[in-house]
Amino acid sequence: MLTHPTHERLVALGLTGMAKAFEEQRRSPDLDALSFEERIGLLVDREAAERDTKRLTTRPKFAALRQRACVEDVDLRTPRGIDRAVFARLVAGDWIDRHENCLVTGATGLGKSWLACALGHKACRDNRSVLYHRVPRLFEALALARGDGRYGRLLKTLGRVQLLILDDWGLSVLNAAERRDLLEILDDRHGRASTIVTSQIPVQHWHDVTLGDAILDRLVHNAHRLQLTGESMRKHSARAHALDAAANT
Repeated sequence: MLTHPTHERLVALGLTGMAKAFEEQRRSPDLDALSFEERIGLLVDREAAERDTKRLTTRPKFAALRQRACVEDVDLRTPRGIDRAVFARLVAGDWIDRHENCLVTGATGLGKSWLACALGHKACRDNRSVLYHRVPRLFEALALARGDGRYGRLLKTLGRVQLLILDDWGLSVLNAAERRDLLEILDDRHGRASTIVTSQIPVQHWHDVTLGDAILDRLVHNAHRLQLTGESMRKHSARAHALDAAANT
């Protein structure tokens, strides 16, 4: 039996999981008692497991999340105005399947970016495509892409991912080119994909920054909202560390 050529053919076809399982079966005498269908089933199961593992590795790399955050570590005990029911629905991820958006607002230091990255990481784990961008740097990237011919390709990438995270929205009033870019992105995604936006500015004041009803209409009307309040998490963490240090002296 030509076992090695079969193994090499599986590898050449990109079926590395099946190739590994094939070699394991070839070396294991215990599998002789299994039927043909059972052995094929083991090969297919191994290939599926290998692909799932690969996706769990590649999804976060492509997403380029700013922070290593996960939803299991979200602090719901510290008062920040997080509605537990709303957050549970966001973690479940069905809103992404419905192409709805999520708006996370509040003062600096409350963990808006961390929450957005945690939801993005959960979406990656659920085998959804995710991409993170800080809004100021995204506009810089789009301006460069417009000059070197990559603009259309970058817009296609931004429009195609299932979850786009736009962090630090509204740090400055958008100029005409930025408004056009943002409208192109949101128009491509409207009704087709989901977007998370974080901002220090309350939603009711976004019109002052975007200067465009068309942009707001594509973001706000079907959005879940997390309005964070309370004390900066950085101050809270610093005070907790100081108390711990004092207790240990």
